[in-house]
Amino acid sequence: MKYSPFNLNEQNQKVESRIVVALERISEAFRVLLWTESKENSLSPIQIQILIFIYFHSLEKCKVGYLADEFNMTKATISDSVKVLFAKDLVTKETDPTDTRSYSLSLTSEGKKIAKKASFFASSIEQPIEKLTEEQKTIMLNGLLKLINNLNKSGIITIQRMCFTCSNYQLDNGIHYCKLLKSRLAESELRVDCPEHELQV
Repeated sequence: MKYSPFNLNEQNQKVESRIVVALERISEAFRVLLWTESKENSLSPIQIQILIFIYFHSLEKCKVGYLADEFNMTKATISDSVKVLFAKDLVTKETDPTDTRSYSLSLTSEGKKIAKKASFFASSIEQPIEKLTEEQKTIMLNGLLKLINNLNKSGIITIQRMCFTCSNYQLDNGIHYCKLLKSRLAESELRVDCPEHELQV
């Protein structure tokens, strides 16, 4: 019989189970911080996440369909959240000149103001990470990237714009290389969200 990582007997015997529980605790911290930020603005957590995403990403990624994939939600759920953002005058439509049925979302001045402030909601999680050694940070980053990549391959999470899923990324004899930048990448330079990401086919 397979035991749950939350079973204390299993957890105390397997480092993998302790890592899973540790990640769950960290995800709880994100939820608490995001809820606090959303309540301050009378918005839901996903609406705050949408505003932050639009603030930092290109117009072609700020479509309802892309956002649904990004946040692993249905188009209907994202559309409902976006309607509220329209009603509060935080986002506006940017019509695609090549297809008038298609549009991207951009932020109004008030939307930018809220998104900019809200984008710091996880700062209290970043602060203790800054106290780690460079080696500890690199080991943590690489472990998390591999975990995210495997979760992506298994279909648990969808869109990833990381080096490992990019057509410009190359791994040869343990050396990371970016064909776009035409340079080697140190393990600490591997990206989680690259604006130039081109999905491997």
